[in-house]
Amino acid sequence: MVEHIKVLCVDDKSELLEKLELIIGQNRKYDVLLARSWAEGLEVLEDDRRVQAVIVGNRVAAGDGIAFLCQVGKKYPSVMRLILTHTSTDLAVAEAIQAGAIDQSISTPWENNTLSAIASALRYRKLLRENKKISRELKRREVELQKINGNLDSLVAKRTETLDIQNRVLQISQGVMDVLPIVVVGIDPDQVIVQCNEFARNIFPCGFIGPLGNDRQDAFPPEVNELVDRVKYERHPQTILELHKQKFRAEVRRLHETRSQGVVLVMIPLT
Repeated sequence: MVEHIKVLCVDDKSELLEKLELIIGQNRKYDVLLARSWAEGLEVLEDDRRVQAVIVGNRVAAGDGIAFLCQVGKKYPSVMRLILTHTSTDLAVAEAIQAGAIDQSISTPWENNTLSAIASALRYRKLLRENKKISRELKRREVELQKINGNLDSLVAKRTETLDIQNRVLQISQGVMDVLPIVVVGIDPDQVIVQCNEFARNIFPCGFIGPLGNDRQDAFPPEVNELVDRVKYERHPQTILELHKQKFRAEVRRLHETRSQGVVLVMIPLT
């Protein structure tokens, strides 16, 4: 059974709302709700707590879209908040995203980007919920262990120290990756991008969190996806690619470790 996701679109322009309803409605798992003002949008959210995402234009009646989404975030923090913009370099929107008032912007041509942006935002929120659930479960188990045996305090301390060391190693590893002058992207067996360095985030911009958490088919251009597909029948597929007027020697390697299944894409700039 398909889980229907309710998406609320708010704007004072009927033409814009009709376009959004048509575009989002193409995907049958989305139910589209429309509101033509702040007050109407908040009323919908109050009446229907199953709304998972709100999309607004940069300008709506009674003020701007950023202010409206700030208000939504305060009253309904679990609802994803997206805004349509005319440019990907809108400073006010970027600051709102940085402050956590907005989850994601959808820049022109938003007609082509809306569905992927909604899917990306919902996927990211799902990851956050799962991480919180895991954190709560870990804390619960820690309390239970302490009740079983008071001596476990020392064991917990040692475990925490080990985790801290592992976290520092991971942080250093990520720092090393970020300073490398090459593109490094890790893709899991489900074709989801689970690791990337700073160079990769610049080469493959995909919302405010970069390509992380996105299906690589959505995040990569066709020529890159074709190279990754070749790993199914080639041991070390490689080619020369040109992205953003820059040439790269690109290669894909399969991970064979039991706990590290997937592939790694490496792209080295050519001078």
